[in-house]
Amino acid sequence: MKIALNGATTMHADLETDIRAASEAGFDGIELWKSKLVRFLEHRTSNELRALLSEFGLQPFSINSIERITFRNESGRRQLIQECLELCRIASEIDCRCIVVVPSPLSPGIACDQVTNESADVLVELGARAASFNVSLGFEFLGQQNCSVQTLELARKIVTEVNSSNVGLVIDSFHFYAGESKLESIDSLDPKELLLFHINDAEDLPRSELEDRHRLLPGLGILPLKEMVKSLNRIGYDGVASVEIFRPEYWEMDPFLVARLAREAAARTLELDC
Repeated sequence: MKIALNGATTMHADLETDIRAASEAGFDGIELWKSKLVRFLEHRTSNELRALLSEFGLQPFSINSIERITFRNESGRRQLIQECLELCRIASEIDCRCIVVVPSPLSPGIACDQVTNESADVLVELGARAASFNVSLGFEFLGQQNCSVQTLELARKIVTEVNSSNVGLVIDSFHFYAGESKLESIDSLDPKELLLFHINDAEDLPRSELEDRHRLLPGLGILPLKEMVKSLNRIGYDGVASVEIFRPEYWEMDPFLVARLAREAAARTLELDC
């Protein structure tokens, strides 16, 4: 697998610092945090960003993310489409082939069939827009109890219904565990269905109490990462493992140190050369 640094892991650093830190740490690429990308492009161009990535030898594996894509009102749906088009344009200009998209929280009274139908409907529309830019969409389920798509099983059902070559899955190890997805659901995947693997660990807390701030570097927590990696290896997944950690403690640290520790931890967990 290739290893990427997700900009959430170094949240307080700007995009150029992320690029320099990821390169120095030995990452293969970077997952561009959307707000950092937007701030960069307020003063510089996509051509400059592409040149910067090339200078530091990094691939832009994805842009993360378009959030709350489902159950929007008419105005919100128009805004969603506009955001998707704009990010797809940027992605195409910097040779980034994937944008992560995330479903909305679960509203009271919404049945599972409604979640499936709504999610598939939105992904069909966004996928068609993204295809014109040669960009894929990675649908990321969220495991916490207030989320509308909590498991890999449901996310795969939705993506299968979409049936589009440029709409696939994102597995985040934290959400996989929090939502009680099954390892067997990884074993049943075609590796082409999986566009991105977010690798992280978590504190030893009940699943219902886990929040993003409880994430840890891979290998420092209680997530079944070794078993997940074995499943990914069994199906022949050789894509990207992106270190995504929303831990305020890490945000206060030197981003170059965080990047180095993240690269080393991910490589150990994935049994790659450090």
